[in-house]
Amino acid sequence: MTFFNKIIDKAKQHGGSHQHQHQQPQPQPQPQQQQQPLPSPQPEEQQKSNTNSIGTHTSNEQQQQQVKAPPSDQDSTHSNNSNNTNATNKTTTNSAARYQQYDHHVMQQRKDRPRLKLDDFHLLRTLGTGSFGRVLLTQSRHNHRYYAIKILKKSEVVRLKQVEHTNNEKLILENVCCPFVVNLWGTFQDDVFLYMVMDYVPGGELFSVLRRSKRFPDHVAKFYAAEVILAIEYLHAKDIVYRDLKPENLLLDAHGHVKITDFGFAKHVPDVTWTLCGTPDYLAPEIIQSKGYGMAVDWWSLGVLIFEMLAGHPPFFDDDHLKLYEKIIQGKIKWPPYFEPSAKHLLERLLTSDLSKRYGNLKNGAEDIKQHPWFDGVDFELVAKRQIRAPYVPKLSGEGDANNFDRYAESKDEYGKAAHDPYAEKFPTF
Repeated sequence: MTFFNKIIDKAKQHGGSHQHQHQQPQPQPQPQQQQQPLPSPQPEEQQKSNTNSIGTHTSNEQQQQQVKAPPSDQDSTHSNNSNNTNATNKTTTNSAARYQQYDHHVMQQRKDRPRLKLDDFHLLRTLGTGSFGRVLLTQSRHNHRYYAIKILKKSEVVRLKQVEHTNNEKLILENVCCPFVVNLWGTFQDDVFLYMVMDYVPGGELFSVLRRSKRFPDHVAKFYAAEVILAIEYLHAKDIVYRDLKPENLLLDAHGHVKITDFGFAKHVPDVTWTLCGTPDYLAPEIIQSKGYGMAVDWWSLGVLIFEMLAGHPPFFDDDHLKLYEKIIQGKIKWPPYFEPSAKHLLERLLTSDLSKRYGNLKNGAEDIKQHPWFDGVDFELVAKRQIRAPYVPKLSGEGDANNFDRYAESKDEYGKAAHDPYAEKFPTF
């Protein structure tokens, strides 16, 4: 049982179960128009007023009709019997093609921007704190836009052995451009701190909305799940495994759309990896068992996320991490009686330890999930264009409104101060 002890140590190092210790992720905003010195991504496409929050055009009576019979597992034969079945990685997905122009546009803007520095920003207030840093709301001195800057203390990153994860996060965010993923505009460092400049997303965490609501009705859970699916599909097309999907890492922009944040555990994995990391409640069995794993772990986490949105709690939970991991491996789920049959069917296909049956990991990739009866009526083309009205739109008084984030004591650290820097060589690309 040594692998349990290893992963418990990892969990303690990164804040433990999200059910018991809430960590504020780094916030970012909706896309903005290009200005110097920081450009911005393409503006959000106009939302269609005749489309409801799950992209359907059906009547309430039609939506309440009994769902059609779920597809058999034989409809999606698995393409590789090894533990590393990653058909999703190698499949050219619709989302990759859909976002290619967006990707190129934002990449070019990043390339053309000037080198950022601390003096470019007014530091306003803390939005969140973590084990080795914090996120600040800032305003550009040049274009007066608001940005979130993630500030990490080098000595703490080194002490907690997070150098590789930190460098990975920067490199991955520099190479992704997706409407449902936080946008990184640049990085820099001084003698003591690392700085990552991102869009400011003012709507706060999905975690907070879920806790206020207790649990979501089906149409609300479908809306958020659909946007997350497109984000994960996009990342997998680039051979990136995310590994930390949870409500705390889903921010809402000014229109209520999802932005995935916190890429500290993300990794480029063209084949397989063995790293023990993630949030305990959301860990796939193959991670806990120290098996080699790939993209399929994100589809397991999607199942946990959907279950938690519908039930108000994850399918596996326990204050004792050892007992939690045992429950995950056993895979016995207590299904709430109010779950729709189609929702249960989908979750059974996501929350399976058998990689040859896990949806998202079969030869049809994410299409098996998107075409599942639970998503009947959801137009993923409209979802991709963000033309579906969000079920919850944050209340904002202005662009720099931070009322959707908790208040934190401000740091007494002096950013930008000259000091001895023994760690500069560990972060060469910052």
